[in-house]
Amino acid sequence: MKQRLRALVRQQSTAVFIGLALVVGLIAGLGGAALIWGVALVSDGVGWLDDSLSWGRLLPLLTVPAGLFAAWALARKFPELRGSGVPETTAGLAVRSGYVPTRSSYLKILATSLTLGSGGSAGREGPTVMVGAAIGSSIGRYSGLGEDQVRSLVAAGAGAGIGATFNAPIAGMLFAMEVILGNFAIRHLNAVVIASVTAAVTTRSIVGEDRILSAAPHELGDPTELALYALLGLLAAGSGFLFLKAFDTVHAPLRQFEDRPWLRPLALGSLVAVIVTIEPRVLGTGQDFIAVLVGGGVMEVAWWVLLVLVGLKIVATAATLGSHASGGHFMPALFIGSSLGAGFAALVAPVWGFSSLDTGAFAVVGMAAMFAAVARAPLTSILIVFELTGDYGLVLPLMLATSLATVIADRVHKESVYTIPLVRRGIRLLRTSDVDLLDTVSVGQVMTPWSEVLRPSMTTTEAQAMLNEHGHHGLPVADEDDRLVGILTVADIVRTGGPRDEVRTADAMTARPVTVSPDTPVSLALERMASLGVGRLPVVAEEDPRHLVGMFRRETAVKAYHYALTEATEAELQRKRQRLWTRPDAEFFEFQIPRGSIADGRQIKEVRWPGGCTLVAIRRGRAVLVPEGNTVLQDGDVVTGFGAPGARRQVIDRLDEEPEAGGENAGASTE
Repeated sequence: MKQRLRALVRQQSTAVFIGLALVVGLIAGLGGAALIWGVALVSDGVGWLDDSLSWGRLLPLLTVPAGLFAAWALARKFPELRGSGVPETTAGLAVRSGYVPTRSSYLKILATSLTLGSGGSAGREGPTVMVGAAIGSSIGRYSGLGEDQVRSLVAAGAGAGIGATFNAPIAGMLFAMEVILGNFAIRHLNAVVIASVTAAVTTRSIVGEDRILSAAPHELGDPTELALYALLGLLAAGSGFLFLKAFDTVHAPLRQFEDRPWLRPLALGSLVAVIVTIEPRVLGTGQDFIAVLVGGGVMEVAWWVLLVLVGLKIVATAATLGSHASGGHFMPALFIGSSLGAGFAALVAPVWGFSSLDTGAFAVVGMAAMFAAVARAPLTSILIVFELTGDYGLVLPLMLATSLATVIADRVHKESVYTIPLVRRGIRLLRTSDVDLLDTVSVGQVMTPWSEVLRPSMTTTEAQAMLNEHGHHGLPVADEDDRLVGILTVADIVRTGGPRDEVRTADAMTARPVTVSPDTPVSLALERMASLGVGRLPVVAEEDPRHLVGMFRRETAVKAYHYALTEATEAELQRKRQRLWTRPDAEFFEFQIPRGSIADGRQIKEVRWPGGCTLVAIRRGRAVLVPEGNTVLQDGDVVTGFGAPGARRQVIDRLDEEPEAGGENAGASTE
């Protein structure tokens, strides 16, 4: 079955790929619905417990620590379940060739249901992103797609997660491109759009619109209000900074929990429980309260209460996710931003004499600005508001506030909420909008075909001897069938106590190493190496990720750069020729090589030809030669050239000059 599917993909690649994107969107939509049901099921269980114990508002003191502990225990066995899942998805794309474990698709639903259903403060959109990404990765790998297409399906699944959570397929598409992929490459667009739309329709059809966040349309009341929206953008940047610092702090290794890791979820869970007991609106996703705020229903809540909610939600969310439970940042950011916007509007309304302020509009703009500040995703922030409200009346305030929030937040805190966990693991993503010269060279063009491998049964003493013999700091480890099982470096040997006969290579190596394929751009391979801090990557076949075909090493990058530079130079010469040939005043002309001239008996490349002309042909007697750089010119050769007016006169004048010792062609090209 698997082989037939792979054969079908190869025969009808485009149609099958689009069909697979549709399937990813459909299953991701079902996953989104399953997560909503899972959270509701755990919440119903908490409600049943409340009926039995009659603890009232004190019940979170029991349920929140218990729920976070259960989610922590699950994540302890499967570490990829920690947090929102967006960093794991991004890392899977950046350094693991699009690999996201299949088990994440169902275990993430379970861990998130325990976290949110018990009262933890987080969102469900990040986990839904990971669920969709795991589905896309699994389908892509099972179908035998190449790495680039697997990456497309992972991004498609991630975008489908946002589309399913908010019924916002356009925002889902932008989130996948802006946050997950970090670029807007057209080749990924079709799959992402199809999956996002399919997931949004699927989830909405199953769970209905009542469980999906929506907002009434708003508009800018008076142009003078733009000053207030700009100030709101600054406040959102400040709140985003506090959120990021709190999140970064609780994710740091805490000495109190080093010897007793089980204490982390219980202690931080108790902190969340106390906050939730004092202010129940902080509980869970806070989606219902957000809906009230963006609808303008804030008049019964004092402005200072809303600003207190901002602080409480920051602490509660940081503590929830710092416990290593499962949950997203998106909805908490919307809660904080909408509370900030509504509270700010309620505060200044009595002294603002230019117009009547719409607190709902400020809540909407505040939540977009806040998410832009913590996620560095301004386009997603703006588009999701458009899709939630179905209206473009706030386009100017949204663009102003989100731009300011993004720029200032990036100045005061370089990492986003999605990159902080990666940086703590030593993974730094390199984002650039420029076309790198090394984008034009593939790994397969410059890799070193493998000839030396280590065996798992070797001792580290034997492995060190082999590394010394071949002058390498690391070598791939393959089984008896030459299937890649790991990679062993000098650092791995040192880490296990140095070369020893008692330690086998299988015990010291890094299993399931990050790999690249021959079609991977060199720029992407270097990005993975830089993100992980490694000096080499195994190169595996597209169709079989364990079939070793070569090694890409740090020194290979120099070879790749020279290769790309040669190609780029040739391409630039070709562009110059094209410009010359398309000049309306360019013309063909002929000239003869005189006896004893500077060209007589010399190679074409040794002559300093005038710029702006191209040598097309050489007629030598009855023979016609195609000029090349190493073609030796002879007395009496008739050369056909092409160039701008006056080029023939310049060539003749140059040939009449005194012969010189040597030189290189300065201007003409040959065909």
